[in-house]
Amino acid sequence: MILQSNTSSRPNSWRLLFPVFLYCATLTPAICLAHQAPNTNILLDVNTKMVAMELQIPIPELALSFDHNISKNPAAIVEDYGARLKDYLKAHIHAWINKEDPWLIDIVSMNMDKGTQVFSGPPFWELRVHLNLLPNQDEDTRKFFLNYDVVMHEVINHTALVSVRNDWENGIITDNPIAVGVISRDMQTMTVKPFEINFKKGSSWKGFTSMFRLGVEHIKNGTDHLLFIITLLLPACLLFRVRHLLGLITAFTIGHSITLLIGVLGLVKIPVQLIEIIIAVSILVSAVHAITPLFSGKEIFIALGFGFIHGLAFSETLQNLHLTSMDLALSVLGFNLGIEAMQIVVIALIIPWFIIMSRTRYFRIVKNSFASLVSLAAIGWIAQRVTGSSNMVSETTDKLLLFSPWLILGLCLLSLALFVISFIPSYSDN
Repeated sequence: MILQSNTSSRPNSWRLLFPVFLYCATLTPAICLAHQAPNTNILLDVNTKMVAMELQIPIPELALSFDHNISKNPAAIVEDYGARLKDYLKAHIHAWINKEDPWLIDIVSMNMDKGTQVFSGPPFWELRVHLNLLPNQDEDTRKFFLNYDVVMHEVINHTALVSVRNDWENGIITDNPIAVGVISRDMQTMTVKPFEINFKKGSSWKGFTSMFRLGVEHIKNGTDHLLFIITLLLPACLLFRVRHLLGLITAFTIGHSITLLIGVLGLVKIPVQLIEIIIAVSILVSAVHAITPLFSGKEIFIALGFGFIHGLAFSETLQNLHLTSMDLALSVLGFNLGIEAMQIVVIALIIPWFIIMSRTRYFRIVKNSFASLVSLAAIGWIAQRVTGSSNMVSETTDKLLLFSPWLILGLCLLSLALFVISFIPSYSDN
C-alpha cells in the first residue's frame, strides 16, 4: 500500500512542479536583461590631426582576459596594474592605413568608474581608458583600419560597440554618440578582423555652424545664465538708458568670452561644481540688487566679473572636442556667436515689457516680486549644487521654466494691462 501510494502520487508532484519550472524558465531572460550588457564601448572623437578614443571596458570581462585577480579590488586596478594594463592595451589595439607603417597609440589616462545596472542589481565597475590614435604625416584620419581585440582575444563572445561622439567637420557634437559598427570575433574563421573606419568628408563651415547651433542650444537650455543677465538689467529698465543696458550686456559678453577661451585652452582648472554654485550665487546677488541696490553705478563691473564665471561654465562644453588650433578658434567664435545671438533674442523678447512697465506706477511691485522669485530659485539651485540632491524649490523652478514661452506671453499681457490701467486715469483727468 505504501509503494502504491508513492507511485500514484508521482504524477501529482510533476503537475505541481511544472508551473514552477515554467515560471523560472520565463523569468530567467528577464533577470538576465536586468544586468549590464558585457560589451565594451568605443567612443571616437575625430579631428584632422588625430582620433581620440575612449574605451569603457567591463571589469568582469577584462578579468577573464587579463588577470582574474583584478576583480578582488576593482577600485585599485589602475594603481596596482597600471603599467601592465598599458602594455596589454597597446598589444591589442592597432590602427593603420598602411599595415606596414602603423599609427602611434598614446594612452593618455585610465580610471575606474563605478556605475549602476541598467534596470536593477548591484553596481558594476568598468575601466575607462582615454587614448589617442596618432597617424603618420600626411595620412587621413577619416579613413583607416582599427585592429582591436581587447578581451575578445580570450572571450570569444565579447563585442565592442563603436560610436562617434564628436566629428567636428560633419557637425557631429553630441552627448548621444552615433553608432557606426560592432567589432566581434568571426565565428567561421575564429579571428577578429580589422574594423574599417570611413567617415565622410566634412568641412570647416559645417563645424562652425554646428558650434553656432550648440551655442544657441546652450543658452536656450541654460536658463540660469539668462536669469542672471535679465535680473541684472531690471534696475536699468527703470532708468531706461539704452546706453546703460548695452553697457551691461557688453560687459557680460566680454567677461564670458575671455574665460570661454581661457577655459577651452585649459589655462584655468576650476571644479565644475564650484563654478555652478558661483553661477547660482551670481543670480541671487543680481536678484537682491534688483530689490535693494548693492552696487549702484557699478553694475558694469559686476556683469564683467560674473561674466568670467559664466564663461568657464560655457567652456566645459568645448573642452572635450580634441580640436586643432584653427578648428578650435572657429569653434570658440561660432559657439560665442550662438550664445550672443540667443541671448539677444531672449533679451529682446523680455526686457521691452519691463521697460513698458517701468512707465507705470506698478513697476516697482512687479520688479521686486520677480526678483524675489528669482532669489528663491537661486537659493534652491545653490542648495541643489552644494548637496548634489534636488529639492522642492529647484524641481519646481525647472518645471516652470519648461513653460518659458507661456511665461513670456504672460509678461507681455501683464505689461500691456498695467500700462493701460495707468494710462486711463491720466486720460480721464484731462
